[in-house]
Amino acid sequence: MTERKPRKDATRNREAVFAAADALFADGGSPEDVTMADIAAAAGVGKGTLFRAFGDRTGLIRALYAARLEPLATAVAEGPPPLGPDTPPPVRVPALLDALLCFKLDNRHLALALEQNGADSPYRTEHYERWHALLRDLLEQLPGRTGAGQADFAAHALLAATRADLVGYLAGEQGVTRKELRDALAGFTASVIGAASG
Repeated sequence: MTERKPRKDATRNREAVFAAADALFADGGSPEDVTMADIAAAAGVGKGTLFRAFGDRTGLIRALYAARLEPLATAVAEGPPPLGPDTPPPVRVPALLDALLCFKLDNRHLALALEQNGADSPYRTEHYERWHALLRDLLEQLPGRTGAGQADFAAHALLAATRADLVGYLAGEQGVTRKELRDALAGFTASVIGAASG
């Protein structure tokens, strides 16, 4: 049995909704102020269409975030070095974190909307759990790493350095440049990896 493809108008609507949501979240205001009604109006679709397609605002934000993250996720799963699975952990860990930081910089307002959405913890989202598990497993492979608990905490600490609220504060309010942020993260990551292997 072949899988049914979405109708052309459904695909068109989805892209229009994603483009509208991207624009609204990136307009510089608070992500919390963007409503389903705002997105529906900007996309030129009915509000009911959004609820049928995504369930609620959280579902829409998660779907949009996953769509924007997909190229990076594919590179991590299947790509060549330095992100791909054939890369040694001491090289892959900093490359993964740098790629995630760049993604957060490029999608800052969307990432912030996801992290701040309602009562949902950003640590319980599927994408966070996937990144954490990958980093934890890579850190466990470093020489000198003793015990899964140490790698587990280190993975959380490294991911905390790429949180959208921190990235937004440093890049937005403090005026830290992209290069400065990337260099600082690389230094922090090197210190964690060095402590693990030293």
